[in-house]
Amino acid sequence: MSDQPTEADLDAVAAQLGRVPRGVAAVAHRCGCGKPDVLKTEPRLPDGTPFPTTFYATCPKLTGAISTLESLGVMKEMSDRLADDPALAAAYSAAHDDYLARRYELGRVAEIDGISAGGMPSRVKCLHVLVGHALAVGPGVNPLGDEALAMLDDWWATGSCVPDDEPEAGE
Repeated sequence: MSDQPTEADLDAVAAQLGRVPRGVAAVAHRCGCGKPDVLKTEPRLPDGTPFPTTFYATCPKLTGAISTLESLGVMKEMSDRLADDPALAAAYSAAHDDYLARRYELGRVAEIDGISAGGMPSRVKCLHVLVGHALAVGPGVNPLGDEALAMLDDWWATGSCVPDDEPEAGE
């Protein structure tokens, strides 16, 4: 899923990040609350900086939950499994190829050509990127992103990370 961001989407992301978002190409995934939680980002930011993180997780509830997984050693365990499981390594390498193909739809940037993100294809360096990829493209593409996503609670269940400006009915 990818759709063009509205002004309301960009405002929500600015509230999530605490700054104006840069290089937004599309909303790649929406949280259960309806707000963007993953952006598809241009491979070169407006200031000219190469940006390899095509699928950028923005929701602080989501990124906090992912950070908790990282602090529990999930990345090391996944990297160790890559070394011991040829089928997993092949699927993760295919996820790397998918990530690059989706970035190349936006354009090619020489400085990051062939470099995906999150440690792909040989290690796990950032679960935020892997979960962002998994949310953006759906299950079955990034096996370790899918695994990390399955470990997360429903981060949106307690409400949006960005409150709506409009009062609730009856207020």
